[in-house]
Amino acid sequence: MKSKTKQNITYLLIAVGGLLLGWLIFGERSSEETHVHTADVAGVTEYTCSMHPQIRQNKPGQCPICGMDLIPVTTGGNGSDAASPYVLEMTPEAIALSNIQTSPVQRVDPENELLLSGTVELNEQKVSSITAKFPGRIERLYVNFTGQEVRKGERLASIYSPELLTAQRELQEAAKSKDLMPELYEAAKTKLRLWNISNSQIQRIENASELLTNFDIYADASGVVTERMVAVGDYVSTGSVLFEVANLTSVWVVLDAYESDLSWIKEGATVNFTVPGIPGKEFTANVQFVTPVLNASTRAVQVRAEVSNPGNQLKPGMFANARIKTSTKSAARENALAIQRTAVLWTGKRSVAYVKVADREAPAFEMREITLGPRVGDMYIIESGLSEGEQVVTNGVFAVDGAAQLTGNYSMMTAPANKMMEVPEQFQQQVTALVDTYYTLKNALVASDAPAARQAAGKFNHALSKVDMSLLDGSTHAKWMQLLPTLQSNAGTIKKSTAIEKQREAFSPLSDHLIEVVETFGTNKEIVYKQKCPMALGDKGAFWLSEQQEIRNPYFGEAMLSCGETTQTFRKGAGVPAAEKPKPVQPHVH
Repeated sequence: MKSKTKQNITYLLIAVGGLLLGWLIFGERSSEETHVHTADVAGVTEYTCSMHPQIRQNKPGQCPICGMDLIPVTTGGNGSDAASPYVLEMTPEAIALSNIQTSPVQRVDPENELLLSGTVELNEQKVSSITAKFPGRIERLYVNFTGQEVRKGERLASIYSPELLTAQRELQEAAKSKDLMPELYEAAKTKLRLWNISNSQIQRIENASELLTNFDIYADASGVVTERMVAVGDYVSTGSVLFEVANLTSVWVVLDAYESDLSWIKEGATVNFTVPGIPGKEFTANVQFVTPVLNASTRAVQVRAEVSNPGNQLKPGMFANARIKTSTKSAARENALAIQRTAVLWTGKRSVAYVKVADREAPAFEMREITLGPRVGDMYIIESGLSEGEQVVTNGVFAVDGAAQLTGNYSMMTAPANKMMEVPEQFQQQVTALVDTYYTLKNALVASDAPAARQAAGKFNHALSKVDMSLLDGSTHAKWMQLLPTLQSNAGTIKKSTAIEKQREAFSPLSDHLIEVVETFGTNKEIVYKQKCPMALGDKGAFWLSEQQEIRNPYFGEAMLSCGETTQTFRKGAGVPAAEKPKPVQPHVH
């Protein structure tokens, strides 16, 4: 009996030991499986290069830079980083390896000094052509060489003209019977006047008993003979050019300006220039004319300034080195925003910069399409797309853009299709005014003020009626007509309702359609924030537009004032993507 009991105890101990061993083996495996499953749910496995951590893709492969096998990494599972195809995360090691540096967007005085070169040229407005007014043969020249100075009225040449001999006889015969036929007499004198024969010469012809065989040609203006086209004995016809005479009391300075400089050059701008032939002296003039046609071979236009030339110091043909100080100052551009030119990437008409995302645990950069103004030295004026103080990548920008392409983010070469339509500036201004009245409505709901919301909704509908749809045509008109009824009806619902909850229910579709208006037509506002509360309307979630980045929830008011997040930022002049996130660039594996 005792032996049987001992045997049962032995069996029991073996069973307990087996259970314990099974738990140790399978329980641990189950824990690992649970852990792995949790990890799969919490994050997404990506593959990166240990030497080039900016390289990331969603399946194993080789690094396109060094050829090493990629290693798996796990990203966070909240999805906030992956939600924006514009934002690229990089490790500190990758930033150091690529020598990525940033500089702030700053305000500058938009003045620029252009250095241009050109030549001194004749003032074409002071160049005279001395022509033959009647046909004949050059009998004598009183101006024998180019460069000779002449004065107005000075004799230049003598011409023998058979036609003038005939005209003299006609005048003398008409003078004898001028009392009987005054019309014939006047006609004979007029004929000589048309040949530029002076009244004193006509009087001499009329009183002379003999005919004059040679007639003199006189200078019409004072100046320097720049060209002599005839010699003694040459036969000339009516209108033949005999001499070119240029007045050098003023000359032109003609400068070459490239396309990139044109935005800075305005008529009236001051030009300071020097010429090597007169060292130590600086001349001053004003821009009078910019040629309207670009030279296709030099890609430049000519900028012309007129300068007085006492003593004929400036000789046509001299080289000139000029400085033009100019500005694009206006109410909008005074102290304009500017960034370093090394921060800008171009592809076709698009300009792109990478902005460092603030308040992030891991370094991240957002691709931003920007609108450039004129260049100021090593900087570009920014028309839209950036704000003062934002940090933009100024060194290593190509490395950031290349990493964005490889990870499947938007980049310089993989930009999304633009959802925004081209509309007249006047229509965009009307949309801007509509957004302003929307902000008033939104702030009334933030304050849970139903009467103020009703009043604001009435102003919104009034502003909506002021939007001139006749400014649109084709697809833009059709799009506006698609959005208009919902905007009108929901604004009307808010205006009629006295209950704040009913107003907030109608505010959601109104906001959705106004967001689409902003995305499609744009506004003149520098920045508009699109924000979302996931708990609004019974956890369905709802969007709204805001003039400030700080969350002030119009769906809960004081109850949950800061509930929500900014999901998108609309900037003046920047398009809105209409496409999905691009697929990552897969490296070629042999």
